[in-house]
Amino acid sequence: MLHQVELAKRAEEIGFSALWFRDVPMHVPTFGDVGQVYDPWVYMAYMAAHTTKAALMTGSIILPLRHPIHVSKAAASIDQLSKGRLILGVASGDRPEEYPAFNMDINFRRELFQDAFHCIRQLNEDFPHINSVFGQLSGDIDLLPKSTGSKIPLLATGHSGQNLEWIAKNSDGWIYYPRSVRAQEALVVQWRGTLQALGLADKPFAQSLYIDLVENPLAEPVPIHLGYRLGRNWLLEMLYELQHVGVNHVALNLKHGTRPAAEVIEELGEFILPHLTPISNYVNTTS
Repeated sequence: MLHQVELAKRAEEIGFSALWFRDVPMHVPTFGDVGQVYDPWVYMAYMAAHTTKAALMTGSIILPLRHPIHVSKAAASIDQLSKGRLILGVASGDRPEEYPAFNMDINFRRELFQDAFHCIRQLNEDFPHINSVFGQLSGDIDLLPKSTGSKIPLLATGHSGQNLEWIAKNSDGWIYYPRSVRAQEALVVQWRGTLQALGLADKPFAQSLYIDLVENPLAEPVPIHLGYRLGRNWLLEMLYELQHVGVNHVALNLKHGTRPAAEVIEELGEFILPHLTPISNYVNTTS
């Protein structure tokens, strides 16, 4: 978590299209991952003030453990202050120990996720009527601010307890976990096939990828947790393949990196980004 502002500003300057922010409410020692430590809303606001054009993406806000009014107000505030750069990845959570800490029943996370998701959509309307497990609004009070556009893009992460048809109908895109290229291709085909079967326009498919980029550009991939230790030539080939099978966005996570992050970002900017087809305005593709 050192020098994050400098790293974010440099990543934006050399062409990365988004900065990602995680939501890990509690430290669960048995899980082995504390996330980014800082509260995602506070951290996004801080980074939004130090950047100008990179999308601010959450991967992902745990909807059942946060009240949708708080999520909606925080999201619209970030969206306004960043001039429309927020893209909201949402999930149902992957750490069962967090649920009792919030006095929530994990057995109902599917329903809680759906309810919170729909509430967030409705809360961007003027004086909405809402009847949910989180509370009721009868149209006589309102939530401010509203988003800069007609809505804040909401991308479901994993399955969040939902079937793919629900995700395709309701979300603005799908974020999934790292898989082999062939396994990811099968998911992308399933995603696009579901959209087509429902008569819906295309929606983006995004994924994360942990990398430990070594100095030898020819170093072959060695699996690590949710990613690979590899050289830049193999990374570029992997990203080419993911692009070819229909992945729209890859979030590179340097957590397991053995080299200084600043050094790796410079190498990615010089040798990787120029060879990829950029998305000119990622935010507007989902708004």
